Amino acid sequence: MSRDAHLDELGDFLKARRAELSPRSMGLPDNGSLRRVPGLRREEVALLAAISTEYYTRLEQGRMEASAPVLMTLARVLRLDDDQRDYLLGLAGKGNARPRRRPARNVRPQMRRLLDNLVDTPALVLGRRMDILAWNPLAAALMTDFSQIPEMQRNSVRLVFTDPAMRKLYTDWEEVARTNVAFLRMEAADHPDDARLNELVDELSGQDPQFREWWAAHDVAHHAMGTKAFHHPVAGDLTLDWETLACPTDPDQQLTVLTAEPGSPSHEALRFLASWATTHESSAGTVG
Repeated sequence: MSRDAHLDELGDFLKARRAELSPRSMGLPDNGSLRRVPGLRREEVALLAAISTEYYTRLEQGRMEASAPVLMTLARVLRLDDDQRDYLLGLAGKGNARPRRRPARNVRPQMRRLLDNLVDTPALVLGRRMDILAWNPLAAALMTDFSQIPEMQRNSVRLVFTDPAMRKLYTDWEEVARTNVAFLRMEAADHPDDARLNELVDELSGQDPQFREWWAAHDVAHHAMGTKAFHHPVAGDLTLDWETLACPTDPDQQLTVLTAEPGSPSHEALRFLASWATTHESSAGTVG
């Protein structure tokens, strides 16, 4: 994104966040009069942030930059979580500057060795824009045979929205899909000049109305950890915890592992799937 595009996105993000708050929840009087917009009005946000309504309006309209202290105040007023605050600061150029470089599609050797050693745990290496760079046999058995997908289309977000099997695999597909969109929007802020990321957003926006709606909601999140429920055609129902580990020498590459609580039905189902995968030769792979 250009500087102007960043300011426009910052304004849209502020509007989306204030729309989620009610005057009553913020301790403001509400006389019950009809509101033209959901959530807080601009003047109410300005009041809570101790800035002028004109100043705040110009921020939302993308017509001016804000200082870091003002942005931190707005983050507090709008009750942003840590990811949302980082996203806001990043859009304004107030976050931690990171050097721009071409994303490597070759998996780091250390990541490759770690992936190869995880024989009983589904694991993938994700790159920028959530491209799938490598996987082990159990990840292929759990999700899909990634080797059958053209390299340039191996992308986690694209699969979630374009592969009908994914809608059946994830018990709560909508939650998974929305989370993927939030991850991708954070990536867009971190890498505003990534043409392939912008092309991916344009492609999915044109193909899927739900993606278009959720992208417009401006929700953001970092890759971290969580839980996913699967309804697998072979292993049945599984509830797996996932966690993402960053490569210390290349933050654009992250290892995502999925595990089950020892002794749980999901753990037994995962062991069964691992045995099935060995028998059926679900191939491991990598881009490089």
